[in-house]
Amino acid sequence: MTDGRDDRHPDIPEDMPEIETILLNWYRRNARDLPWRQTRDPYRILVSEVMLQQTQVDRVIPKYHAFLDAFPSSEALAAASTADVIRLWSGLGYNRRAVNLQRAARAVAVEHGGAFPRDVSSLKKLPGIGPYTAGAIACFAFEQDVGFLDTNIRRLLHRLLIGPEVPEEQRSQREMQALASSIVPYGHGWEWGQTLIEFGALQCTARKPACLTCPLQHHCCAFPEIQTVLADLARNGFRRKKEAAFEGSNRFYRGRVLRVLQEDGHSTGIELEHLGHRVRDDYAPEHQGWLESLVEGLASDGLVQIQEDRPSYDSSPKVRLPGSSSEG
Repeated sequence: MTDGRDDRHPDIPEDMPEIETILLNWYRRNARDLPWRQTRDPYRILVSEVMLQQTQVDRVIPKYHAFLDAFPSSEALAAASTADVIRLWSGLGYNRRAVNLQRAARAVAVEHGGAFPRDVSSLKKLPGIGPYTAGAIACFAFEQDVGFLDTNIRRLLHRLLIGPEVPEEQRSQREMQALASSIVPYGHGWEWGQTLIEFGALQCTARKPACLTCPLQHHCCAFPEIQTVLADLARNGFRRKKEAAFEGSNRFYRGRVLRVLQEDGHSTGIELEHLGHRVRDDYAPEHQGWLESLVEGLASDGLVQIQEDRPSYDSSPKVRLPGSSSEG
């Protein structure tokens, strides 16, 4: 199973073959039946990976099915109205992901003749596709032996092969990527990638890892001190930075602008002043600069369009969702 793996990496332990066997057996017993695990279509893999960014699996599953019903192929997504894509994305948050997803589909259509590139370096050149997503597509769609990192995988590998995630032991992203690439079992890339994601999501979780039932207790560099480390970090408030309140934030109002425009349907748009009153109850003239900046940011992200060719006597521009696919 390990033939082809780079055992020269200093953080690979001698018992790595046993660790591989334990993890793969755990996955075969515990893997969730998720729809994107039943396909090798790179488009469907891309949709799932983008949706799963910062969104829980249970929320993604119905949206994944609905999105693919509406846009069953990358060609269909590329040809769709951006406004329709944003409307269908509603409820997942971080709407810029939807725009980048469509941009990637259009790049596949225009630059690659409708066929997804297979190698990681080419996949990373698609709009909005970073190292993790490129690696996931290469692995899960094309079953390549590719190592990649998301939050779950990084946490799991750090604890298992290095130790608790404390400042004095933290490794850089480059170091962790090299480690992840070095331990992919030859010929088992697809299952190995799914295994690491699943184990990090269900067993070796961020806040409350199930160390007492973990099959890797005797192999893990962080066990048994991880529980004490997490308790100390939580007690001292260092485990995670305090998140700013969402309600009243710019992200909150960006979402409200998009919801108002979605409710407005396919109209020619809403005047900026009227939009302001629908976005916040306390809207007043002094908020105009703030609203203009907010809308300009959304326009820069490709999420809205601002009417530029309005009559000179009309001092209030209109804002709407992006229109037809020709306006991409």
